[in-house]
Amino acid sequence: MRKVTAPSATPAARVPAVPAAPVPVVLAGARGHGRWHLANVRRLQHQGRVRLAGICELEPLSTGELAASGFGADESPEQSDDFGALLGVTGARAAIICTPIQTHTELALTAAARGVHLLLEKPPAAGWADYARMAEGVERAGIACQVGFQSFGSHALPAIRELVATGAIGNVTGFGAAGAWVRDDAYFRRAPWAGRRRIGTTDVVDGVLTNPLAHAVATALELACRGRSEEVVSIESELFRAHAIEADDTSSVRITTAGGPPVTVAVTLCAERPGEPYVIVHGEKGRITFWYKQDRVLVQRAGRGPEETVHGRTDLLENLLDHLGHGTPLLVPPASTGAFMRVVEAVRTAPEPAPLPDSAWETRHDGPDGGGPRRVVPGIDSLVAAGAESLSLFSELGAPWARVSEAATS
Repeated sequence: MRKVTAPSATPAARVPAVPAAPVPVVLAGARGHGRWHLANVRRLQHQGRVRLAGICELEPLSTGELAASGFGADESPEQSDDFGALLGVTGARAAIICTPIQTHTELALTAAARGVHLLLEKPPAAGWADYARMAEGVERAGIACQVGFQSFGSHALPAIRELVATGAIGNVTGFGAAGAWVRDDAYFRRAPWAGRRRIGTTDVVDGVLTNPLAHAVATALELACRGRSEEVVSIESELFRAHAIEADDTSSVRITTAGGPPVTVAVTLCAERPGEPYVIVHGEKGRITFWYKQDRVLVQRAGRGPEETVHGRTDLLENLLDHLGHGTPLLVPPASTGAFMRVVEAVRTAPEPAPLPDSAWETRHDGPDGGGPRRVVPGIDSLVAAGAESLSLFSELGAPWARVSEAATS
C-alpha cells in the first residue's frame, strides 16, 4: 500500500493595510462539547483573530474552568444566562451555539435578530419545521450561519469528488457509512435531554443517527448530493435501542436520492469494540473509503495497488471568520445540511425505536470512563460493516431482532 500525506490547501497570502481587529465572540454552552469550542476560541484569540467577549451558561464558569481552557485571570469574559442580553452588552459580532438540540432554533433566531453571525452546532434543529424556520430567519437577517459538521472542513472531500469526477472508480453505485461506537450507561445520564426523543411536547431527537454519529449521515449525503434537501426522494429507517432510553442507539437508514445511487448508513453505540466511523463510495471499478475523523482516504481500484492519503482540514470557525473578512464561501451553510435534516425529520416522525429483546444484548463493565457498565449487542460490529459494504438495512442482513419501520419523504 502506498501512503502519502496530501498537501493542505494554502490560501493566497493577504496583506491588509490595517490589521483587522479581533472579532468579539460569545459562546453559548461552554461545558460538555462546549469545552472544545472554548479551547478553539482561545487558540484563535492567541492568534489575534477573535476575542472571547462572553459566555452564556446557566451557571457561570469558574476561574478554574476558564484556566483549564487556557484563559488567564485577566481574560475573564462577561457571563450571563440571558443569551440575547449578553449579545447586546458585549457587542458580539459572532456567536457559537453549543447548547441542547431543542434550543438551537430559538437561540439562532435570537442572534439573527441582532445581526450576529453564527457557528451553530449540529444537528441544526430537532425537526424540519424548526430547521426551516431557522434557515429562513438567518437568510432574512442577512447573517452568515455555519453548521458545525467539522468533517465538511476536511480537504479529503474535494479530493474524493475529483477522484469520482475523473472516473477513478468508474460509475458510482452507492454510498455506505458505518459507525460502531462504545458508550456506557453514564453517557445517557450526562444531561436531562440525553437519549430523549422529546421532553413534554418539545422534540429533542437525540438518537445515534441524528447526534452522536450524525457526521456519518451528513458526510455521506454531502458526497452523494451536496446535502441538498430537494435531492431526497425517500427514506427507509430501522430504529432500535438496547439501552433503557427513548431514542435509538442502533439503527440503519437508506436514503434514495433523485437520479442517484442510494445512501445507506448503519450505526450503533453498542459496539463490541470502538471503531473509527467511515464512508465508502462504491464504484463499478473500485471504491473510496473515507475515515472522516482522521481525514484519511483509501482508494482501491482495479489494476492498481491501494493508495492511502491523509489530508488537511479547515477549522469551521476560521472559515466563518474568513467569510466575514474576505468573502470566503462558507463550508457548511444551512442549505448543505438540508438532506441530513430530512433524515432527522424521518427519525422524528418514525415509530418509537424498537427495544431489543434481552437476548440480543449483554452488559459489560469495560466502558470508556473507568469501566462503567454498558450494553453491547454481540455481532453488531460486523453487521454495521456489512450494512455499509452491501448497502443493506439490518433486516436485510438477517439480524434476528430487526423489523422494519419506514418513513418516506417526497
